[in-house]
Amino acid sequence: MAFDLTSRTLRPRSNWTEIWHLWTVIVPRRSINGQLVYGKVWRRHDGRDWIYKKFTEYDGEAAA
Repeated sequence: MAFDLTSRTLRPRSNWTEIWHLWTVIVPRRSINGQLVYGKVWRRHDGRDWIYKKFTEYDGEAAA
């Protein structure tokens, strides 16, 4: 169990707040050729805000 040190109270954080989730994000704008902009990101909630990280796909052939 982890405690949120930035909070004024000593409430324990939920376990799901420490897990990164893979999300598909659609940005409400168009690219230069008119298509919608979208992509995948890692997303985690720290108890107050959502934290996002860039998702890069693993290429097994390049690693071998």
